[in-house]
Amino acid sequence: MKHLPNLLTLANLFCGCAAIAFILNSQPFLSGFNGEEYWVVATEQAYLGSLFILLAGVFDVFDGLAARALNIYSPIGKDLDSLADLVSFGVAPSMILFKMLWGAHMADPNALDVNMLAMAPAFLIACFGALRLARFNTTTDTIKGSFIGMPIPAVGIFVASFPLINWYNPMGFGGYLQNKWVIYLVIAVLCWLMVSRIRFIKLMPSSMKLSEGWPQLVLIVVAPVAAAVLKTAAIPLAFILYILLSFIYKPKEV
Repeated sequence: MKHLPNLLTLANLFCGCAAIAFILNSQPFLSGFNGEEYWVVATEQAYLGSLFILLAGVFDVFDGLAARALNIYSPIGKDLDSLADLVSFGVAPSMILFKMLWGAHMADPNALDVNMLAMAPAFLIACFGALRLARFNTTTDTIKGSFIGMPIPAVGIFVASFPLINWYNPMGFGGYLQNKWVIYLVIAVLCWLMVSRIRFIKLMPSSMKLSEGWPQLVLIVVAPVAAAVLKTAAIPLAFILYILLSFIYKPKEV
């Protein structure tokens, strides 16, 4: 049982690698809303890549739970977890954004003149994610129930929702993700959030008291309702709600 947390972490890493393979081999498909159709370039298999990123998130949660339940902590486990997170929630989402930027630029009239460097900002997610993880591993947190800077799994899962939104196109949201400027803006905001000094709540509350766990309770209640109404668009909504709750909730210093 002592190897269970590391095995779960490796499962996280495996899912991240599988996600990258699917994303890089994605093909275009036709989507539409209210009778209007448009080509979504290079995101069909990225749909499966998104599912693997979400599965990696499940393993990421369970490896932490297993480590706490078995009281098993080690420097190797901590570093291995960061390496797996960087692949699953940094590199794999960067590949999604790279493909989406490529698709957005290919839709331009001057597509043949587009420089490949125009897609390079997608890799900033992996770079800033690595910086976020390095800072996390070397910083002593003095406030329970919170992180300094947005956790990279939250960023990865948020980006993983984009191909799902493209695929199902709930309420026409997929059309906005075909705009290169929207994608560039999203990249800039996510990179800033990861290295900011903003306190973000942990998904596992530090106490079962309602006074300390109410933000997580709000997420648990709102997310299923939003999923029933908004379908895949519920993931970005939960992400925005997570940011708002982190601004509102003030954890106690210890």
